[in-house]
Amino acid sequence: MAHRIVASTGCAQKAGILAGDELVSINGNVILDFIDYQDLCAQRALAVEIRRSGAKHVFHIRKEEYAPLGLEFSSPMMSGMRLCCNKCLFCFVDQLPAHVRSSMRVKDDDWRTSLMMGSYVTLTNVSDREIQRIVRRHASPLYISVHATDEALRCKILGTPRAARLTGQLQALKKGRIDFHCQAVLCPGINDGEALEKTIADLAQLAPAAKSLALVPVGLTEHREGLYPLRPYTREEACAVLDLAETWRARLLPALGTRFVFPSDEFYLLAGREIPSDEEYEEYGQIDDGVGMLRLLETEFSQAYAELPDALKARSGAGRKLAIACGKSPAGFLQKLLDAHPIAGADVQVYPLENRFFGRTVTVSGLITGGDLVEQMRGVDCDAILITGCMLRSDGDRFLDDMRLDQARALLGKPLIPVGRRGDELLDAILQNLPAKQ
Repeated sequence: MAHRIVASTGCAQKAGILAGDELVSINGNVILDFIDYQDLCAQRALAVEIRRSGAKHVFHIRKEEYAPLGLEFSSPMMSGMRLCCNKCLFCFVDQLPAHVRSSMRVKDDDWRTSLMMGSYVTLTNVSDREIQRIVRRHASPLYISVHATDEALRCKILGTPRAARLTGQLQALKKGRIDFHCQAVLCPGINDGEALEKTIADLAQLAPAAKSLALVPVGLTEHREGLYPLRPYTREEACAVLDLAETWRARLLPALGTRFVFPSDEFYLLAGREIPSDEEYEEYGQIDDGVGMLRLLETEFSQAYAELPDALKARSGAGRKLAIACGKSPAGFLQKLLDAHPIAGADVQVYPLENRFFGRTVTVSGLITGGDLVEQMRGVDCDAILITGCMLRSDGDRFLDDMRLDQARALLGKPLIPVGRRGDELLDAILQNLPAKQ
């Protein structure tokens, strides 16, 4: 296997490796993908085998440990994406409306993106040989969708007999000193209750390799025709999940030195309970799974607010009208936060949006589309609209329905400002939109 080089810089360029060459091996090791490349390049002494015009050349390079070699390839991963082989009961891709763009229908399940970007994978498409490569390449930490440790139940949830191999895979990762965070997407009456008790107990036994377990309520759209019958959590059921989690958190903290079990913010919002304190989220290891995101936002906002001049910390009753458009779930929390931290010259109101693209059962901000935003915010009396940057794809220019950011601005006829997810970024966005000093 050889990989065509599109750019050569640094150590590689100085050694004479050129764009257009093909990378064959490093120190005698065939390169399967970017994970192999990164791990092998960390060494000080490299024998880099290159193919140029059909002939092989070996370049001997010495560099600082972990210093980059300096090669770039046409594909960042240096290989194709590994796709999902599951048929999960709650697969979000299966619930998409018919008219979404094709890229949203790609079902990936690639442990390499788990390492590089923190995405969750099931390991059902990972062989024992690949587990050993994960160990050999020190690919840690990983983020693993467990859902249930009971083998029969996990097979049912994921829709494949390969799901039963998880316990052995996790034990092999622990033996190889690979850390991993886990998640369980919970479905009412399926993998909560006693099944969740077993999942927590089994995963806690894998600590310290198992670092944490996030509990996330199943996400359901209104496009589930012909799919497994699932329903959202009720308030009472969400409370039951939190009660079970709290029992285990109290038990595991003295035993493991961590609360280990971390329900997502959505469970607390569904239950109508206060978001836990900052210290209870420990190192915020599961924040990308919606665990502690609101608490960290509040902490960062409050800390930044405390540094403002006293003259700005006032409720003036007038000034620039700013609207924050978001999903229904976090709206109450955000309004309470803003009301507790008034800013002179700013009248900030939160507008919870109904998700008509995916369905009213979807209440998170990140899944609000441009069409829903424009339809519901057009005509709102405000000078500017703030939205979370999570509504936009990674390039920051399109919503999930393919509406461009500039199109939404034009249709709304006023500034539409994406804001980062940090609390201090939200405060900065408000301050930057205060009236100009006379």
